[in-house]
Amino acid sequence: MADEKPLKSAYELAMERLRKSDADAGVASRTVTDAQKAAIAEVRNFYDAKLAEQQVLHQSTLRKMVDLAAREALEADYRRERERLASEREAKIEKIRRG
Repeated sequence: MADEKPLKSAYELAMERLRKSDADAGVASRTVTDAQKAAIAEVRNFYDAKLAEQQVLHQSTLRKMVDLAAREALEADYRRERERLASEREAKIEKIRRG
């Protein structure tokens, strides 16, 4: 009884299965260095600030608009810009992770 291992949570079991399936598929796991973590944090902070700026500008412009069609066009532009910034952020983070 003294040799029994403690029970694992569902999360730990799932992570073990994922690591095993990655190993079977030949996917190598790499750890992120401290420099990479710092660079990723810097990229995230930059894009969070850009997204916040876009939101403030968008809300300010929306308050001034009355025309429904123009508001819809503005909403579509805002969504596209947010998606563009998010995809740029993710691409830069992935580039940092790859080295």
